[in-house]
Amino acid sequence: MDSINEVINLAYTTVPKTSYDDPVADLLSNVPPVVKLFDILSTKKVDKVIQISTGGVLYGTTNSLPIKETDSTQPLSPYGITKLTIEKYAYLYYQLHQVPIVSIRPSNAFGERQLPYRGQGLIATAMASLLEDREITIYGKDVVRDYIYITDLVNGIIAALDKGIPGESYNIGSGIGKSNEEVIDTLCSVTNTPRSTLTITFKPPRPFDVLANYLDCTKISAHTQWDPSYSFEEGLQQTWEWFKLHYVRSTQ
Repeated sequence: MDSINEVINLAYTTVPKTSYDDPVADLLSNVPPVVKLFDILSTKKVDKVIQISTGGVLYGTTNSLPIKETDSTQPLSPYGITKLTIEKYAYLYYQLHQVPIVSIRPSNAFGERQLPYRGQGLIATAMASLLEDREITIYGKDVVRDYIYITDLVNGIIAALDKGIPGESYNIGSGIGKSNEEVIDTLCSVTNTPRSTLTITFKPPRPFDVLANYLDCTKISAHTQWDPSYSFEEGLQQTWEWFKLHYVRSTQ
């Protein structure tokens, strides 16, 4: 580890639903390992550490949209609470031990190779369901999320690695809110699928589902000159082309 000068930590064991089902496991499996990592890094000379947090559930219900990094954080899921806790530890290790940690708050990422049916990732699950002629279950027709294509997210992380300021947190998203209904309509357009041929079950939002969330990303743009390059439709098209060629039918 002495030869490593940059660290990007994406490791996590849970998603919002699984954290809600077992909050103690969410806490114990995620927070201690990351704090241990920060502790080890405090004894090393590293140039930059990128800690992947979340912009999707970190803020909870807010009074204004899009959401800025300075807005209040009141997560509605244990997943959001542990992510916020890790951000606080990141700042502590930056202030007390000069570990150059930058926290990244991504919105809802989608793209090639995303695994469907994992309780996270509407677009991957919807595309797999189309290919398998399966029912699509959606929690909240009017729930609004910020979707970012994976290439844009990766480029944002690289920008933060190059130019991000240690001790800061950065939103990375499209800055545009899309309702679940809009996502399905756009997906039908991109895949040339008549909406009438889909079997969709809309259920009420779950207790941990924030009703509207999309991010203000002007801070990372100002600090690193990063901006998303792909529109939602372009990202969907790229993702769909990959799924058509490479998706292997689920055994679930």
